[in-house]
Amino acid sequence: MQLIPAIDLLGDDAVRLERGDYEHVLFRQPLEEFFARVVATGPDLIHVVDLQGARDGALRTDVIARCVALAGDIPLQVSGGIRSLETAREVLGAGAQRVILGTALWSEAGALARFRAELGERLVAALDVRDGILEVRGWLSSTGVGLDDALAQCVTAGVTRVHVTAIARDGTMTGPDLELYSRACATGLKVVAAGGVRDDTDLAALDDVGCEAAVMGVGFLARLGIVL
Repeated sequence: MQLIPAIDLLGDDAVRLERGDYEHVLFRQPLEEFFARVVATGPDLIHVVDLQGARDGALRTDVIARCVALAGDIPLQVSGGIRSLETAREVLGAGAQRVILGTALWSEAGALARFRAELGERLVAALDVRDGILEVRGWLSSTGVGLDDALAQCVTAGVTRVHVTAIARDGTMTGPDLELYSRACATGLKVVAAGGVRDDTDLAALDDVGCEAAVMGVGFLARLGIVL
């Protein structure tokens, strides 16, 4: 079970939101300062989300390049505002190891297979779920696509890894939605879990249901000694 610390970006700061609500910022710190604290823990991979890019639909390549430089030898998986193959390639060209796409994959028929064919194993499909339905555009819009349908489409398209977020638990420290992740793992896809992950007990529970990794946001702040 791989623990992946999350760094969410808004403006020039690292932030944590509750349930993806841009009006409810739980934590804010200058990007460079927070990045240094995360890097000092020696993670295998860092999860970077440009919340501003996700909301506005505009990739901030300069910010991603800064993050790559701050991470040093630690690889990044990046999401937020990546709405085309061109911008996905820009993120990878800036030094990211993997790109996580949501909105672009569910925008039109055939998009999922096209992105998979072009990006291969460097593509991670984002399944951001609220009440069983996928949400996109920074969790501000519903796709109307159910989780099981989305998982089946990923399998058919040849996607190997999905990033599944329980939106209602994001930033809440209420524990992961194990039933949600069990359903995703049952497909045989590699599953990265996010939302409500608090501690080693939660990581063990996610390992038991078959998750490959877990992204930790507010829970990782606690590991850094930051009390909200």
